[in-house]
Amino acid sequence: MNKKVVIIGLGEMGGVFARGFLRTGIPVYPVTRTMNVQQAVQAEPNPDLVLVAVAEKDLHATLAAIPNEWKPKLALLQNELLPSDWQQYQLSEPTVISVWFEKKKGQDVKVLIPSPVYGQGSELIKNALNSIDIPVRIVLNQQELEDELILKNVYILTTNIAGLVCGGTVEFLWNENLVLAREVANEVMDIQSWLVGKELNRKKLFAGLVEAINGDLNHQCMGRSATARLARAISLANDAKLDVSKIREIAADLS
Repeated sequence: MNKKVVIIGLGEMGGVFARGFLRTGIPVYPVTRTMNVQQAVQAEPNPDLVLVAVAEKDLHATLAAIPNEWKPKLALLQNELLPSDWQQYQLSEPTVISVWFEKKKGQDVKVLIPSPVYGQGSELIKNALNSIDIPVRIVLNQQELEDELILKNVYILTTNIAGLVCGGTVEFLWNENLVLAREVANEVMDIQSWLVGKELNRKKLFAGLVEAINGDLNHQCMGRSATARLARAISLANDAKLDVSKIREIAADLS
């Protein structure tokens, strides 16, 4: 029997995955924001994978509305993602990929480093993305997955928040504004540590951060969501009663 994949959200990122699945001969059933999910379940009640590719701001509303029939086959790819984001919806072990490639409108995919994936749908995702020349590596357990998600969060938040000060590329940030970058990264790690409830291996995280920066030195620090990420970081720091003085200073200077 042929495998089938449902993709919820067909924006730039969802489109990349759809192309990969189709390239490997796997039919894709798209679910857009205007479609009725229950009708979609009736049309495709037993897919092999249900990939949630909605915008970050829509993730929690989407997870809250996932039908029970699809929950065992769920796969997630959003930024700023941690296990607590899916565990609160009684999703014990979805397939999760930490995406290290970029896709913008009108541009081809740009890969930074191989994207780690974990879960029962790992092979499907790896084969699909490999078919369109996007490297993927499978991680072996949930702890390794959590470490990978934390690293991606540190990269995104550090470059976005520090980029609000210096602008430019990640190479410019790391080579010309290293003190700023390390200050922000350490405070981002403080927040991530609080979120996962444990101390982090900061030496390993900094090594991973450098590897990602070197993966695309021309990557722009500041995306469209930079100010929103800054605001979320401060909100989380307030909840955790963390100092994060550099991040607060950046926010104050921008206000």
